[in-house]
Amino acid sequence: MTNTPRYNLFIDGAWTAPGSNEWIAVENPATGETVAHVAKGEAGDVEKAVAAAQKAFPAWSRKTALERADYLLALNTLIERDKERLAATITSEMGKPLKEARGEIDFAIGLIRFAAENTRRLEGEIVPGSTPDEKILIDRVPHGVIGGIAAWNFPFALCARKIGPAIAAGNTVVVKPHELTPLAGLEMARLIEEAKIPNGVVNIVTGDGPDVGVPLVAHPLTKLITMTGSTPAGKKIMAAAAEHLKEVRLELGGKAPFIVMEDADVEKAAQAAIESRFTNAGQVCTCNERTYVHDAVYDAFIAKIREKISGLKVGSPTDPDTDMGPKVSLAELEKVHAMVEGAVRQGGKLEVGGHRLTGPEYDKGFYYTPTLLTDVRQDMDIAHNEVFGPVLSVIRVADFDQALAFANDCRYGLSAYLFTRDLGRILRMTRELEFGEVYVNRGGGEAPQGYHHGYGESGLGGEDGKHGLEAYVQTKTIYLNA
Repeated sequence: MTNTPRYNLFIDGAWTAPGSNEWIAVENPATGETVAHVAKGEAGDVEKAVAAAQKAFPAWSRKTALERADYLLALNTLIERDKERLAATITSEMGKPLKEARGEIDFAIGLIRFAAENTRRLEGEIVPGSTPDEKILIDRVPHGVIGGIAAWNFPFALCARKIGPAIAAGNTVVVKPHELTPLAGLEMARLIEEAKIPNGVVNIVTGDGPDVGVPLVAHPLTKLITMTGSTPAGKKIMAAAAEHLKEVRLELGGKAPFIVMEDADVEKAAQAAIESRFTNAGQVCTCNERTYVHDAVYDAFIAKIREKISGLKVGSPTDPDTDMGPKVSLAELEKVHAMVEGAVRQGGKLEVGGHRLTGPEYDKGFYYTPTLLTDVRQDMDIAHNEVFGPVLSVIRVADFDQALAFANDCRYGLSAYLFTRDLGRILRMTRELEFGEVYVNRGGGEAPQGYHHGYGESGLGGEDGKHGLEAYVQTKTIYLNA
């Protein structure tokens, strides 16, 4: 471990060795090299972090909204200063192209900026009392200690998404980054320290789910759990949180339908389909997981998709010309390949790709070819199970009714896409398409001022914007009499 950086836990403003005295190797998915070792936290470390957050809460919650905003803006200034270094960290541990990693840092800056700018917009209410001399105040107050659990696909932005609104609203927080990609969160901790955010307000505990995530969720002092990750993990968290009846906000899996009607701009739709499927090697919960194309434009759409896939450069994520890097791990690559093989066995046609890349540039990493499947049917497994990889599956539809029916035939309900010029269809979609966010005539990518949330097995609650920020406060009703 002497040749690679080693990170301790960040607890109560100090870098603290783990109680286990064990470390986790973090590997670069493009090269297989170990880029760092991080502390393998355990339940005792979670206890220390929660205790530190609980201790810091009274003073932090009493700070004015403007004071909390100033700390967040100071943090953002440091993130902007270190943008290139932070992007390189993301690329080294997660494998996304450096240009996409820079975009992730920009998104994180936007999330924190929105939280900072809206600390003074967490407003209460005054309603008439039951007597002439009474007023009823409905105040908004922080919960206390927040437990945050981040996924591996956007390791810096997801930490920002948890930390920014939590502390903007006056809470303190303990965050568990994913064990595959913990470095970005730990680098944020360094900047939190430099920004002089008071000790204990933000704590970062690395480790795996059973040793860190479970005790964080189960701890009686964590009042709200906010988690981004898989649906099975979200269900376990919800069950564990039930013991103390704590609030849970879950952003889970997705199976986004991408609907292209006969009146769509086919070029625009095809470009959006490529970007929304192959960005981050398809490891995005809002990726178009199943593409429904009208009969009348099906052949033209497929021709454009084939052409655009052939132009994608897969390679080293540090190469500025690279469009797609590796999958995050071998297990993730093998899962995707098994799903492609299953689709072919069920009758799908492999038009492009469908295999692991080999050769000097690829052999040490987890590279999978951008893949196109046609002749996919609605009854296939790949039309219902989240792929989370660079596989574009296309299903032919006869009309808008069939597209809507197929789109809603799904246990997930996070994101959806619709390409049409017909205002009537768009208005109908707002009533009938059962998804929390819909992109109309554009590719994916949520905004910090929006509201990122899903239905069904895509989770509970939501993130971002004023509605996401309000999740980090609770109401207190006061019957005020002289």
